[in-house]
Amino acid sequence: MDQARKKRLEAGGVQVDAALERLMGSEALLERLLQKFAADGNFQKLEQALDSRDQEGAVAASHTLKGMCGNLSMEPLYGLFTRQVEALRAGDWAGALALQEDICPAYRQVLAAIGEG
Repeated sequence: MDQARKKRLEAGGVQVDAALERLMGSEALLERLLQKFAADGNFQKLEQALDSRDQEGAVAASHTLKGMCGNLSMEPLYGLFTRQVEALRAGDWAGALALQEDICPAYRQVLAAIGEG
């Protein structure tokens, strides 16, 4: 991975060194996993579940995204999804929706950084 790619990913919210450490230094694996993250449909599932007030669906999608972000060292998004899962499990729809307002731009920022590969 060249330094420009690393800087773009880091600016997008991916802690590249931490992710590589978790993946035993495999840049190829990191790139594959980032592409899988970008293609994953759980964000759309989350938005649909929030719109329809489907607590079970929203918890499942947000929890899945939290795990993916944790595994890929996307710390800002991981923290937001962690808080959202907690809000959803507590039945705090207002809190979960408020967090979604922060999650959306952070998610788009990560996707843009991944796409600039």
